[in-house]
Order: sequence, then C-alpha cells, then structure tokens
Amino acid sequence: MKELWNNLKYTWKYAKDQKGKLILYILSNIIAVTISIIVPILSAKIIISLTSSQLNQVLLFSLVILIIELISNLISYLSKYFSEVIYRETYTKIQNKLGKEILRLENSVLDQSSSGIFIQRLTNDTSKMANIFNILNTCLSSIITNIGIFIAIFIINKIAFCFLLFGTLIIYFLEKKSTETVNAKDKNFRHKNESVSGFVGELVRGSRDIKMLNAETSFLKQFNKKVIDLNQERYSMWRSARNYRLLINCILDFISFGLIFLLVFLIIAEKLLITNALVIYNYMNRVSSMVIYLNMLMEGIKDFNLSSSRIFDIIEGKEYRKEVFGTKHILKVKGDFEFRNVSFGYKENQKVLDNLSFKVNANETVAFVGRSGAGKSTIFSLLCKMYKITEGEITIDGININELDRDTIRGNITIISQNPYIFNLSIRDNLKLVKEDLTEEEMVEACKLACLHNFIQSLPDGYDTLVGEGGINLSGGERQRLAIARAFVQKTEIILFDEATSSLDNETQASIQKAIENLQKEYTILIIAHRLSTVIRSDRILFLSEGRIKAQGTHQELLKKSREYKQLYEAELRDN
Repeated sequence: MKELWNNLKYTWKYAKDQKGKLILYILSNIIAVTISIIVPILSAKIIISLTSSQLNQVLLFSLVILIIELISNLISYLSKYFSEVIYRETYTKIQNKLGKEILRLENSVLDQSSSGIFIQRLTNDTSKMANIFNILNTCLSSIITNIGIFIAIFIINKIAFCFLLFGTLIIYFLEKKSTETVNAKDKNFRHKNESVSGFVGELVRGSRDIKMLNAETSFLKQFNKKVIDLNQERYSMWRSARNYRLLINCILDFISFGLIFLLVFLIIAEKLLITNALVIYNYMNRVSSMVIYLNMLMEGIKDFNLSSSRIFDIIEGKEYRKEVFGTKHILKVKGDFEFRNVSFGYKENQKVLDNLSFKVNANETVAFVGRSGAGKSTIFSLLCKMYKITEGEITIDGININELDRDTIRGNITIISQNPYIFNLSIRDNLKLVKEDLTEEEMVEACKLACLHNFIQSLPDGYDTLVGEGGINLSGGERQRLAIARAFVQKTEIILFDEATSSLDNETQASIQKAIENLQKEYTILIIAHRLSTVIRSDRILFLSEGRIKAQGTHQELLKKSREYKQLYEAELRDN
C-alpha cells in the first residue's frame, strides 16, 4: 500500500492539470453506478407486475427504464471522453519526461543497455502508469456501489447476505493469489520482451549487413530462440491466469446455483417473500461484477506499481546513471581548449588515452592522425563530454568542462562523424533540428557549401524529401554531406570532423575540403582523417599512437621528424 501511495503521489504531478476533468469523470461514474443499482430493482418490479397482470405498471416501469438507460448512455459517453483526455494528457507528459531522462543518461549506460529496455518503458510502461486514475475511479466506484448492494441484501435477508459474503471472500482470495502469481511471471516476461525488442531493432537497422554477410540463417536462429523463449514465458503467464480463471468461474457458477437453492428454501420456509427473492437474485450478477472489478483493481495496481518502478529506475534510479554538468554558462566560447594529462578507457584497466596533453588555440585547424585504435575519435567524445575522463582535466576557454553547463559545451561544438545518423524526417526538418528558425536562404547556402544542393534539387520533393531511418534511402556520401550541411547550419565555434569525408568520391571530397578551408581562421576546426591528403593543409597535425601524441607539427615537419607518419603517407601514395 505504501508503494502504491508513493507511486500515486509521483504520478499525480503529471495529471494534476486535468483535475477538473478527473472530478467530472468521478461524478459521471458515480451516476452510472447509481443507475446500475436502480435498474435491477425496476426489472424485478416488471416481473412482479407481469405475474400479477398489472400491464399499466409494466409499461410505466419500462418507460422509466428506457429514460434511465438513455441517460446512462449519455453519462457513459461523457465518462469515456473524460477518461480519454485524462489518459492522453498524463501519458504524453510521462512519456516526455522519460524521453528527456533517457537523453540525459551517460553514454556508457546506453552502450551497455539494449534499446529494447527504453522502447518498452517509453511505450508500454508509460501507458500502464498513465491509466491508473481511470482504473482506480472505475473499479473503486463499482466496488463501493456493490458494497451498498450487499448492505441492501443484508437488510432484506441476513442468511442470503452471509452466503454471498462468504462466496465473495473465497473469490477475492483466489483473485489475490492469481494476481501475485501472474505478477511474478509478468516481471520475467517484460525483461525478455525488452531483449526481443532490442534484437528486432538490430534486425531492422542491420538488415543490410546481415544480408551482405550471408548471416540470415544464424541471425534468425538467435532471433527464433529469443522469440520462442519469450512466447514460452508469455504462455506460462497466460496458463496461470487461465487456470485461476477456470477455477473462479466454476466457483461463481456454484455460488449462483447455491443462491437459487437457498432462495427457494427460504421461500418454502416462509422466511423470504418472492418479490424480495427476485430482487436478491437480480443482484446476483452484481456479486460476480464486484469480483471482476476487484480483479481489475488488483491487476491495475500490480501493472501500475511494476511499470512505475521500471520508469523510476530510469528517472530517479542509481542503476541508470545520468550525465552531470556544471552551472557555468558561456553564450559563445572563443574556441580554444586543452587536454591536461588525460587518461581514459571504456573498460577498467584498458586505457585508450594515456596521460594525453595538448592545446588547441581558437580558430586553429588541427588534425589528428594515426592508426585505428589510437584514440582519435575518443578525444572528440571526451571534448563533447560524452564520457567522463578517468584522470586529468579538459578545459574550454581555460574553464574545466566539469564546471560548464550542457549548452555551453554542446551548443558550441558540432561533430560530424564518419557514420552520421540521419533522422526519419524530410531533409528540411533534419536541418531544422539544429536551428528551428532556419531560413530558406541559410538552408540552401549550407547545402551548397556541403555540395548537396544540386542533388537535393534533383529529388521529386526537393528539400521536403523524406529520408529513411538511419539515412537508408541515401548513400553513405549523401548522408555525410547532409550531416556536414547540418553542421554548417549550426555554425558553432568548434567544428569536429571525424572521418567526415571518408565515404566521398575524390571530386566531392575536394569540394568539401575547399568548404572546410573556407571556414579556417574563423572557427576552431579539428579533423580526424584516414586519408592524410585531406589534412596536409592543417595548421598542425598531431600523430597519435597507443593513446599518446608521438609527434606534432605541419605536414612537412612530420615528414622530416616522424618515421611512422612518413610511412603512413607513403603507403597512401602507393595505394592511390
């Protein structure tokens, strides 16, 4: 009960704006359940009037029932409307909050977690959490009404009351046991469902690579194993619920038969009038109805508590660590930064960067070169504070990045990766993500700089063309050029190119190189390049090996003083 109360208090923060509609929803339900009490009484009177040939009374009671039922239909319509609005608004706010918190998670947490965890909690769990007020109102209103009916039966005949109360208690304890059993199985099912959802995401996103690797059979074997395991868990949960439902329904049938037998006995014993027996019998369905609502209430509370705990694990839990930023804000940084004795590894005791130190001045163009695994991309990730460093210090404009707020760091740095993510939006909307008030002129200028404008003009819908998830409707080079255009739109003081021209042909690469050169001296530009020909005009080149800077200088200087750099450059010349 304490867990329910705490979860309700937290959820109310997202629903309190709908307080007026919630009150109207509760009132409409009270009217509805009141009507459901009156109708069985009037139905019993119709039967009595028919048996005594009082046809005028039959017509009168029928007319009253018609009017009441019409009112009930209207009340039901209004109740459903209020319920849908409350659910929609609460659901939207909880989803937005959870989405915001997921974006605040540390990248190390995201790296270690399946996407299915977040997909299921963003969709399924938020829905169950938002629906709790509707469930509580519907179930509690009906249960309270049924308690009133039990009191009415107690007044009419205490023996019949005791019989129905005993039957209801049996059903209640069976429902409670059923809920506990299914709840335990549901926890396991949700964890496995998250795993399958994540695997489905891998299947869709990696479908091309799966085909190219001719790995369909082995991949589908793993997928089939996970699906079978999930469905076995689902079947086990359903089987438990089904077995309990069979037992409960059979007991309800026996209770119904036993009540008829009891009523007949009481009539014969002249301890109950036939009219009162009809009223009690007409209320028999209310007993099973009360059990149904009890079950709905327990099931709803179970789902609510379980979903709440899974959502709170992300929003407030320690298991899913959040990014931490400082409070200092710089509207526009100069663009110089420094790494001081920085060490970092994605795993313990496996350093990617080892005591790394270097400084980059504002408006300087610096390139990082070296073999794969030397730590080049890691430098970019740390500068954007995607991960926390193990040792040392990183500063921007002389201030430790741990003291700077999120907007200062990420609002002043643009990174263009070798495999940029293009959102499932139009080209225009992809560009507007980084600048909502983007003008047509700014958009066209950025795409021209990225050598993309002519390609866009050739598309049927131009800038309004939809590109698929992950840019699957674009070639690798087109994705990178769109990402470069997005960076030009953002116009941050620091621009990071992480193999940004690796998928481009020589002609396009030359155009992009020219665009980068046009930005030099106005922006701090850092470049990671596999092809050294793209960085030879940089102000400085840092040659990395095993997480350390082995040499630095201009292209010509490195050819003279770094044997490894010279070997890389000569190997590239031979390949070309």
